[in-house]
Amino acid sequence: MPASTAFVRHALLPPKRPPAGGGRAARKVPRLQILAWAVFAVFALATLQDVATNQRFQWAVVGQYLFDPTVIRGFLTTLWLTVVTMAIGVVLGIILAVMRVSSVLPFRAFSAAYLWFFRGTPVLVQLIFWYNLAALYPRYAFGIPFTGLTFFEGSFNDLITPYTAAILGLGLNEGAYMAEIVRAGLESVGRGQREAAAAMGLSPARTMRLVILPQAMRFIVPPTGNQTIGMLKNTSIVSMVALSDLLYSVQTIYSRTFQTIPLLLVACAWYLLATTVLSAVQSRIEAHYNRGHTPRET
Repeated sequence: MPASTAFVRHALLPPKRPPAGGGRAARKVPRLQILAWAVFAVFALATLQDVATNQRFQWAVVGQYLFDPTVIRGFLTTLWLTVVTMAIGVVLGIILAVMRVSSVLPFRAFSAAYLWFFRGTPVLVQLIFWYNLAALYPRYAFGIPFTGLTFFEGSFNDLITPYTAAILGLGLNEGAYMAEIVRAGLESVGRGQREAAAAMGLSPARTMRLVILPQAMRFIVPPTGNQTIGMLKNTSIVSMVALSDLLYSVQTIYSRTFQTIPLLLVACAWYLLATTVLSAVQSRIEAHYNRGHTPRET
């Protein structure tokens, strides 16, 4: 290397400085990691040994009921309820979020009132309310008001079944939370994107569909995945209205056999399986929408 080039490199590049303390901090990090792993390994082995040797867990009973038809039917009901309520929540969330950012005042007022009520009351209270709706309205009728013309009518006791109450209680409540997620995603897209779309002659609806939503999905997908996993677990509260989900199914079994702990472990095993699969799917979807985006360097 010529002397002039070496001089320039030496002048422009700062000299490498050794770590403070003569490299002692660099040597402490591996030792700290080894110590942490050792503590974790000891704790994990002790826990596994206790769980494996404690006869009160009744692992034979767990294996006996793990694939019991009643448990499998309850697990499928839980999955079905999660899919239906999340579909309702996502659709409602998009509609309410668009209303929330609308320039039409009645739309914003309705959306704000909806979010205020459903986010301000516990979902269990809402579920029990819908289940007992017949106490307020024993019968329903659809027709033309003030004319006496009725197309069809019936009893709310026949209409509000445990399935209906669960879908209404969970789906309408989820719509309020999804609305805030979608609204935050929409507001993450800069106003310049809307202005550029308007300059190109795109209508507001096409701007939302072709420009705003595709960019907002990167911010909407992660919390939506978390909400889906949370909904899967929250479906367990429908056991309060005697809907045969996973938890209610194991409850019906241990109410006869009095084997509470092993049956609850069966429910935990199926919940863990479902949440693990959902987490993996969420990671793949996030990776899809994060393509072309690199994390910011600090």
